[in-house]
Amino acid sequence: MKKNTTSKGWGSVAVHGGHRPDAAHAHLTPIYASSTYVFDSAEQGMHRFTGQEPGYIYARWGNPTVTEAEEKIALLETYGLNLEAKGILHASGMAAITTLLMSTLSQGDKILSHFSLYGGTDELVHRILPRFGISAVIGDLRDLDRAEELLKSDRSIKMLYLETPANPTLQCVDLAALCALAKKYNCLVACDNTFATPYLQQPLAHGADFVIHSTTKFLNGHGTAIGGILIGKDVERMKTSIGKFFRTTGACASPFDAYLLTQGIKTLEVRMDKHCANAEQIAAFLDQHAAVARVNYTGLSSHPDHVIASKQMRHAGALLSFELKNGLQGGIDFMNKLQLCVRAVSLGTCDTLLSHPASMTHFSVPKEEKEKYGITDGLIRMHVGIETAADIIADLDQALQ
Repeated sequence: MKKNTTSKGWGSVAVHGGHRPDAAHAHLTPIYASSTYVFDSAEQGMHRFTGQEPGYIYARWGNPTVTEAEEKIALLETYGLNLEAKGILHASGMAAITTLLMSTLSQGDKILSHFSLYGGTDELVHRILPRFGISAVIGDLRDLDRAEELLKSDRSIKMLYLETPANPTLQCVDLAALCALAKKYNCLVACDNTFATPYLQQPLAHGADFVIHSTTKFLNGHGTAIGGILIGKDVERMKTSIGKFFRTTGACASPFDAYLLTQGIKTLEVRMDKHCANAEQIAAFLDQHAAVARVNYTGLSSHPDHVIASKQMRHAGALLSFELKNGLQGGIDFMNKLQLCVRAVSLGTCDTLLSHPASMTHFSVPKEEKEKYGITDGLIRMHVGIETAADIIADLDQALQ
């Protein structure tokens, strides 16, 4: 992937980026449903295996449909930056996170992260990686003095793993400041950018080494396929040690899912604009509602991380959470009354989705940990869709009665 110095607009890159003319002159890159690829000669096969000649070998190693999605997302994450990056598309977001952590960390290494991580990431970091001698240090990384104290006192910390905005409290951390600290103590920085998308935030611009997405969410945009991507600015490392780990462990993406992802990304800009405009209105409505105790939305000045989010994000985004005054029973009653909005986990689809983190996405996190992170029994997470805002508000209002 060449450095992204293009003068084309963001939306144009989302539509055309990564596309190469097809030999049969297809308008769109076809779904290459082939498990293997043919060599013109024995010599060509040898050259491809040794890396002397570019080309496809086996679908677990690469596929033309997958390549377009990888290159398109890498271009969007580096849009406007004099920076080169490479993406590797995975079968899921968790597969991408696993590749990142297992291919860059070794026995005895530690990860420094913050509370309120996605439930799957939390389980991976606290229950699976320790079996391989990789452990986690958790701190409030909004406190930069505390973050430096942790880095300085424990030189076995090799990576800062960030999720900003975080799930489901929308906690944000200062990317630029933490990346500067990581560089000072020779640590890598990885950032889960799923909630923000490259349209709203570019972690690589602030000094991050890796960006992860669950492409299942906003990038696909329609809830039609699972996927994940790992993007790294050390292109040689992505091609060698990280790429080899990925190929060996077999977390490759389906060409069909990659095709759906590519088509979804083309409308990301217009979808995100509508998602964000709706979320502003819904957050303002909930913030004034008598049944709501608290709203977590970085677009509200009352959110503790409002200033940080405003500094590094184009907009506060489409995710919010709110706590009902009647706790668990209030949450159950509210969820059961919804008519237009959908009761479902996940996010990033065109329709509005609501879930109950304590019993769904974070069910595996111990109760005392959840409460420490602000995930109470009455907390509702809301992904604001692109329906007419007045209809969303009307549904919420009747469900809150």
